[in-house]
Amino acid sequence: MERVNYTLLTEFILMGILYPLRLRMFLFVFFLLIYILTQLGNLLILITVWADPQLHGRPMYIFLGVLSIIDMGISSIIVPRLMMTFTLGIKPIPFGGCVTQLYFYHFLGSTQCFLYTLMAYDRYLAICRPLHYPVLMSAKLSLLLVAGAWVAGSIHGAIQAILTFRLPYCGPNQVDYFFCDIPAVLQLACADTTVNEMVTFVDIGVVVASCFSLILLSYIRIIQAIMRIRTADGRRRAFSTCGAHVTVVTVYYVPCAFIYLRPETNSPLDGAAALFPTAITPFLNPLIYTLRNQEVKLALKRLIGAPRTKSGV
Repeated sequence: MERVNYTLLTEFILMGILYPLRLRMFLFVFFLLIYILTQLGNLLILITVWADPQLHGRPMYIFLGVLSIIDMGISSIIVPRLMMTFTLGIKPIPFGGCVTQLYFYHFLGSTQCFLYTLMAYDRYLAICRPLHYPVLMSAKLSLLLVAGAWVAGSIHGAIQAILTFRLPYCGPNQVDYFFCDIPAVLQLACADTTVNEMVTFVDIGVVVASCFSLILLSYIRIIQAIMRIRTADGRRRAFSTCGAHVTVVTVYYVPCAFIYLRPETNSPLDGAAALFPTAITPFLNPLIYTLRNQEVKLALKRLIGAPRTKSGV
């Protein structure tokens, strides 16, 4: 057989999302504000958890601090590149940059998936096993679980990046998306992608489905335990400790399932759905956890009020 000659790509062009040209400047400023507020909000949560002695040793807030780090990372690898698509001129991303972006997105995204599961398990122990909670979920154990989530996430990200970029890419180089993600990049491969698509579906499907099933099971047990509480005030307090987590899990899982766990389509809704886990959810998480968590709000007040107390004002 005659060998086919081709030139491998050295860069990709991210086409961004469809938008009216008259909104170019508005969208640039909008996502710039989203990015700045995401970084500031998550940094504030991180500082509050670290600085407040009533929070930083408790597993729930260790998980929350790690979630803030992940949100800052996901936002940083996606949103600045998205903003560049709203500026004039073509700004290609190097091949290595595309590999790095895909790896870190799936590394941090899967770690976040595992972390949400740990947070659900933590709430299950706190509500269903309150007397045994200090033994079953210590600060040391929570740190070990977080370390395990990081390791599992890095392995998942490496598998996806290696499988995606082991294929030859010889043109065209226009990625019909706003960042380097598996479905969009595979469309440019100069080889059969059937195996990749199957492995991606199974791998991501197993991670998402298993994590979501464990979260769902935890909350079924939590709801059963709450329903046994006799007072309405007690049930309200128990529900309030879980409300923020349920909200962020819903905002995170629904778009991810829409993007990765369905037959391949080239729908414009893919880009809109991907904005949630990459830009919107990292922005909303600090708001959700501060507005719905009384302990975090009190810790913020203590943190802001501490200088005044020292100065005697």
